[in-house]
Amino acid sequence: MPAIKTFNLVAFLAACLFAGVVFAERYESFGDYQIHYNAFTTDLIDPSVARAHNITRSKNRALINVAVLRRTAGVPLQPVRATVTVEAVNLNAQLRAIEIRELNDRGAIYYIGEFPVGYNETLNFKLEVTPEGVGKTHNFTFKQEFYAG
Repeated sequence: MPAIKTFNLVAFLAACLFAGVVFAERYESFGDYQIHYNAFTTDLIDPSVARAHNITRSKNRALINVAVLRRTAGVPLQPVRATVTVEAVNLNAQLRAIEIRELNDRGAIYYIGEFPVGYNETLNFKLEVTPEGVGKTHNFTFKQEFYAG
């Protein structure tokens, strides 16, 4: 895979997680860990990046992005591997299990999953995150409305 395409994906996903300009920064803290997450329609992803990572671009498809970071005194936050499980339920109580896959590049670790969305659909997400080497799972929920067209 060309380095520039990988860099573009990492830059895009990092911007989604940390910039807070286009997407509000969202994260949960537990113990020494921060779990950053976001969900957005895939039409926002650059076409070459989507091709390079087998992501379907569409206003009717969304992507959830999760990164797990560990805090250590005197050291910047460090990405860690984790087991990530995601389910979503719409307002009609229709359940969607979202298959999550790991993207690993130059020390950055992201967990992404794609799923279909309808016009003005609101989804309630349930996440279960277990950092590698930690016996405790952190569970949390969030709600997101998608303005698919």
